[in-house]
Amino acid sequence: MTEIQNEQLPVKAILAALDTGEYDVEASMDELEELAKTANAETAARIIQKRPSADSATVLGEGKMNEIAELAQSLGAELLIFDTELTASEIRNIEDIVNIRVIDRTMLILDIFAARAVSNEGKLQVELAQLKYRLPRLMGIGRSLSRLGGGIGTRGPGEKQLETDRRHIQRRIEKLEAELEELETRRDLSRARRKKDNVLTAAIVGYTNAGKSTLLNRLTDAGVLAENKLFATLDLTSRAIELPDGRSVTLIDTVGLIRRLPHHLVEAFRSTLEEAAGADIILHVSDISDPEVKEKTVTTQKLLAELGCAEIPVVNILNKADLVDYDIPEDDTTVKISAKTGAGIDRMLMLIAKNLPQNSRRMKLLIPYDKAGFSAEIRAFGKIFSEEFTENGTLIDALVDIRLISRAEEYEAKDKPTSIL
Repeated sequence: MTEIQNEQLPVKAILAALDTGEYDVEASMDELEELAKTANAETAARIIQKRPSADSATVLGEGKMNEIAELAQSLGAELLIFDTELTASEIRNIEDIVNIRVIDRTMLILDIFAARAVSNEGKLQVELAQLKYRLPRLMGIGRSLSRLGGGIGTRGPGEKQLETDRRHIQRRIEKLEAELEELETRRDLSRARRKKDNVLTAAIVGYTNAGKSTLLNRLTDAGVLAENKLFATLDLTSRAIELPDGRSVTLIDTVGLIRRLPHHLVEAFRSTLEEAAGADIILHVSDISDPEVKEKTVTTQKLLAELGCAEIPVVNILNKADLVDYDIPEDDTTVKISAKTGAGIDRMLMLIAKNLPQNSRRMKLLIPYDKAGFSAEIRAFGKIFSEEFTENGTLIDALVDIRLISRAEEYEAKDKPTSIL
């Protein structure tokens, strides 16, 4: 059980944002509220101030900060979460006014990551991201931890580690980077081996909470945590499934994306997202019931382009179709489904097979008995679904590896021969 799951009562929190017109603040605050909920924080109030620029000391103006202080006292709020990144001095200044603990959007996300990472690599990535983010903020955060205790935004390395000298933390960062580099080398070797063995891979990508893990569970019974919370899945999961044409493909679930993803997290979790760059096909899962599905789709497409995925075929999977009552257009690369009910899954699998690069072909072959060695090659590199012994040779229904197709065409069966059994 994670610390988030062990907490009994939710922490009362006030959410605050500065609106300078750079982005859709209301939509970002909606997402911040979901993040807070995931971290077991109950939103008691939302405060947005329109200003041409941030106050140099407290981001929001003095009057607004005093208003938040009074609101926190009257509501019994214990936490103030800013929908932006704060410096150490800003944290100190704001806490001096509101007298409750202050964290920012990135600290909140890192806290969720710390509670939900399961694998060794996931934990290393979380700790590295936390230390890199907190190193320049040690003075402000150290004071916050000492004065106000632990809670949301303080999980991970912990108070003692964060209060050690900078050289110790820098050494820890270097050690984590070396460990992660070693793990990345192993993953590269594993990826190269899959390519060599002609193993097809499909990376499941998309905005967080779109239903990627639910889809993976539906297809493979993988048992991946799937719940209606942001970042339910942080660790890489891969499972193999069989497609309608007989080919197998390994599905890889990746960490979900969010709006305004902090660059610290893009760097820290790039390794999981880079699985998409090495995949044979990308399954882009969207929540079609989300009013912001178009904007979130653009976010995903931009990141995929940054990762060098422009040439990889994509199947657009419009999930949660059971929640909408309007017609959803489909085409050769787009399918509507419900991972929850299973609707549309068969068509989705057909589209995946259709858009996957052709590394093998299903064929019916009549192989003479004196060429039995070729049957063994087909079995070694592909898959034989059935075989029947006839007067003129062995009739097989097989998935033939692309390396053997030109030779196999010589033995393609035109008519079914007479069985000798």
